[in-house]
Amino acid sequence: MKTTLEANQASYETANTTRASRNLHAPDLTQRPPRSPRSRLGGYALLPRMLDKGRATLAGTNGEYHYNCPLDQRFFSFVGIDSKKLLAELKQGQGDGEILAWIEANAKHQRAPWEIQQWSDFMDRRGPDSDAETMKFFADYVAKLTTTREDIKTWADLLELDDFVSFGGKA
Repeated sequence: MKTTLEANQASYETANTTRASRNLHAPDLTQRPPRSPRSRLGGYALLPRMLDKGRATLAGTNGEYHYNCPLDQRFFSFVGIDSKKLLAELKQGQGDGEILAWIEANAKHQRAPWEIQQWSDFMDRRGPDSDAETMKFFADYVAKLTTTREDIKTWADLLELDDFVSFGGKA
C-alpha cells in the first residue's frame, strides 16, 4: 500500500512530465502572433519574437511562423549561438530570463551593452536591401497587406503589419 508521501510524489512526477511535454511557455501562434520584432530581452531586438517561434515550433503551434528564419539568423550570427542548441534549451521549458542567461553564458561573441543597443536599433530601422529583387519582394509584400499605408518602410514595420492583418486587423 502506498503511503500518502509516495502517492503525492507519483502525482507530482506525473504532473511535471505532463507540463514538460506541453511546454507551458509555448504560445499558440495559430491564435495570436509572436511578440513584436521591436520587443527587447536583454537589450536584444528580435529575441522575444524568436523565442515565441521556437517554443511554438516545439509545441507544434507555430502556424505560419518559422523558427530560424533569415531574420532569426541575423540574431544567431550577431551573438554566435547555434539555432539547434537554443532550441534544445527551449525544449527544457526555461523562461525568458533563463534563456537570456544561457545565451549570455554561451555566446561566442560577447557583446558590450552599447553594441547590443546599436545592433538592436539598426534591426528596428532596417529596411530592404537596395537590390532590385529584395525591393520588389518588400513592395509586393506590403501591397498584399495594404494599398493605403505609405509608412511601412522597415522589416519590423512589415512584420507588425502582417501580424495585425493575419489575425483580423484591417490595414
